[in-house]
Amino acid sequence: MKLRYAMVCSSNQNRSMEAHALLKREGFDVASYGTGQHVKLPGPSLREPNVYDFGTPYKHMLDDLRRKDPELYRRNGILPMLKRNLAVKNAPQRWQENAADGTFDVVLTFEEKVFDMVLEGLSVYEHHHRSLNIIIVKLIYIYMLVQTNYLLKAMNLLSLLDCCSL
Repeated sequence: MKLRYAMVCSSNQNRSMEAHALLKREGFDVASYGTGQHVKLPGPSLREPNVYDFGTPYKHMLDDLRRKDPELYRRNGILPMLKRNLAVKNAPQRWQENAADGTFDVVLTFEEKVFDMVLEGLSVYEHHHRSLNIIIVKLIYIYMLVQTNYLLKAMNLLSLLDCCSL
């Protein structure tokens, strides 16, 4: 039996999309989502993030940031990340609005607050639909406010791939 996987982070940009790209490349049936109110990307300062609505195409974000400050967004890795995302799917999707995508067998989250939001949504869903075919796996990653440690992320994703291959 082939399982369906959902990767969930806050903005459907970094961790969920990295995992989505990896599992998709390996032939898994995978989708990815964010749980935030909006999609947030780093801006010129912590107080000035770039904010987009879910559903805004990655191409639009890429073009927008290239217009604003291509050197800054290339240097901090946002432009390459958006190019990767665009190769995987058209736009970030919000977990709370994913009902049309069907059910998942495994839902992986990458932040504790995201895990809590997924569980909250499932408890509401379960209250209305008694037969759930969902397994929740909680993976907590250390969240670094400005930068992601790419070496640790790569190692965690290899562990994720091993886990999903069992």
